[in-house]
Amino acid sequence: MALKHPKGPSERKNDESDNIFTAAGAKIPRSVLPSGEMSPAAAYQVVHDELMLDGNARLNLATFVSTWMEPQAQMLMSECFDKNMIDKDEYPQTAALEMRCLKILSHLWHAPDVREATGCSTTGSSEAAMLAGLAFKRRWQQKRKAEGKPVDKPNMVTGINVQVCWDKFCNYWEVEMRLVPMEGDRYNLSAEEAVKLCDENTIAVVAVLGSTYDGSYEPVKEICEALDDLESRTGIDVPVHVDGASGAMVAPFLDKDLEWDFRLPRVASINCSGHKYGLVYPGVGWIIWRNAEALPGDLIFWVNYLGDNMPTFALNFSRPGAQVVAQYYNFLRLGFEGYQRVQGYSREVALYLSGHIEKLGPFELLTRGDELPVFAFKLKDDIKNYTVFDVSRALRVHGWLVPAYDFPKNREDLAALRVVVKRGFSHDMADLLIGDIRQELPRLKKQAAPVHDRKTSSGFHH
Repeated sequence: MALKHPKGPSERKNDESDNIFTAAGAKIPRSVLPSGEMSPAAAYQVVHDELMLDGNARLNLATFVSTWMEPQAQMLMSECFDKNMIDKDEYPQTAALEMRCLKILSHLWHAPDVREATGCSTTGSSEAAMLAGLAFKRRWQQKRKAEGKPVDKPNMVTGINVQVCWDKFCNYWEVEMRLVPMEGDRYNLSAEEAVKLCDENTIAVVAVLGSTYDGSYEPVKEICEALDDLESRTGIDVPVHVDGASGAMVAPFLDKDLEWDFRLPRVASINCSGHKYGLVYPGVGWIIWRNAEALPGDLIFWVNYLGDNMPTFALNFSRPGAQVVAQYYNFLRLGFEGYQRVQGYSREVALYLSGHIEKLGPFELLTRGDELPVFAFKLKDDIKNYTVFDVSRALRVHGWLVPAYDFPKNREDLAALRVVVKRGFSHDMADLLIGDIRQELPRLKKQAAPVHDRKTSSGFHH
């Protein structure tokens, strides 16, 4: 035991750790720039401490976005934070890695000729969707003008379950959005309903490989076959875009016999989010066209930038290269078998978790997680004293972020919970979640009436 003695070391009067907490002052300016400087340690501590109020990303079962990467990938990303993806001449090897990723995806999605496949990286699937939509609209306009027909009423056909990026595209670029509503137990787009809304002004049909509402795949092949039939009967040629934001990095590894990609001649383009089941941290997406003809040349800008003449098709300019490098790391590190193992484990956990939730009693599954490792479930119809929004709020007490949301037009009566299983969510964590749901059910069952609904619950978005 240490002995306190007058001749012993004196107490430190200015402990560095205390200085960190006092150096920031009594009041942190939040709306104006501070008048003076602050030490790096103090500034870091202020921001770090505020961020502790965020939810734990690993317990966020609402997001499709990756929340875990290997330390080596994080190290590579930190080494590339200062690299601008647009500076191809200054960072030629980063640009080369981007090209390798595009070729890998073209091959994975069965492009007829990988050498002819055309594509680019983006900030995510939202930007990729905008680029795909622009290409469809421009191709349609060029064809109509060549035929001497008007180009003032373009439309796009999708299911009402599409991600909001497609609503944005149609709004921003003045395209009529023709939505197929849900009906009964059909929660996504069907071939029959898609064709009903198509006419000579339809620039494309968007099929989603992995609905954000319930994780289900839309029947891409059936949609293409129905459009083939429409063309044979009427001469109307409508291309298909596959929004594979999540599913385009799941189906190739777990559903190899499913035809949804460029094996179908009507599929003109495919997008995916590298930062979802591509297993990269947020900030990277991909868009691939079947061939160069699918992307009108007049949309491509050739820019002489810092000594190099380069083609660009994007909605922004400067962009970090770290996520692209991390994507190539994953491709190199995991290979086909590695992705198959990772995605297969996620599906296994999703099926395990959905099966146990179903056995708890009050829940009814809408999907099981056998397509995307994502499933949705509702309360049984005879439960009136609490809602899925109450369940969602109860799980927040344990740190879990499990979204509850209403379904859209024609199924507004349906409210559900959804769980997204992805890399980093294990069987052990699934057991913990089951235990926390089981712990909360007795209290919920004692409620006299629902406490939370869509308006009073957290603002999750599907």
